[in-house]
Amino acid sequence: MTAATPTVGERLSHTLTDGLVLVGRELARLRQEPGQIVAALAFPVVMVVLFGYVFGSAIQVPDGGDYRAYLMPGLFAMMAFTAVQGVMGRMAADASRGVMDRFRSMPMARLAVPFAQTGADSVIGAVLLAAMVAAGLLVGWQPHQGPVPTIQAFLLILVLRYALSWVGVYLGLVVKDEQSAAQWVPLFLPVTMLSNAFVPTDGMPGWLRFLADWNPISALTAASRELFGNPGAPSADAAWPLTHPVAAVLLWSAALLAVFVPLSLRAFTRAGR
Repeated sequence: MTAATPTVGERLSHTLTDGLVLVGRELARLRQEPGQIVAALAFPVVMVVLFGYVFGSAIQVPDGGDYRAYLMPGLFAMMAFTAVQGVMGRMAADASRGVMDRFRSMPMARLAVPFAQTGADSVIGAVLLAAMVAAGLLVGWQPHQGPVPTIQAFLLILVLRYALSWVGVYLGLVVKDEQSAAQWVPLFLPVTMLSNAFVPTDGMPGWLRFLADWNPISALTAASRELFGNPGAPSADAAWPLTHPVAAVLLWSAALLAVFVPLSLRAFTRAGR
């Protein structure tokens, strides 16, 4: 007798079960590397001090508000983007060490491995976000719109981070090597800098402003400022993502997932052939 073909629900259940097991593996691996944990938690404090006090003294907020209040939503968005390099590095490390080949030889759902990486990164992202919020509160930043918009802002940050983590999965499967992945990291910095996270885009040249305004980091920054009630409202002639930032973040997240989830699964499957 032939085994019955599993239903869609059974496949999803197996994927979730296998993925949660591997999420535990990823988090356990981090506990064995305390240096990475310390560095990750120190990152928010360094960013707040560096940009808030060193660079902030020379930057004027358009509506005259406090620069650190203007800056924090941008740092939250920057933290969301770090999912790309973090997941890419871990995927490339597992690929270069043969861990992916061992996973492929096991009776588990194909999507479980990338699902585990993105799931573990969501936990990591929540911890980093909490650390950055604490650092922001210490330097005087605070939300002003009440608990519901504040929670919505934090959820938007985590949603976009999750979508970006799938970009990291795909890139990690493509580069397949820790050293190559490390060489990609400096290329990510311009993506976060070319946005409204640190300075308004109004003074940029037209072509550069177009790129900055349509950067998903700019949409997330604008949405966070709006929901937190922080200074930095977009000008009347701003691009659509800045005047409708919440919708823009959701659309960016859906688009990234629609593109990179299938690409990641295909790359993971092909790499095992």
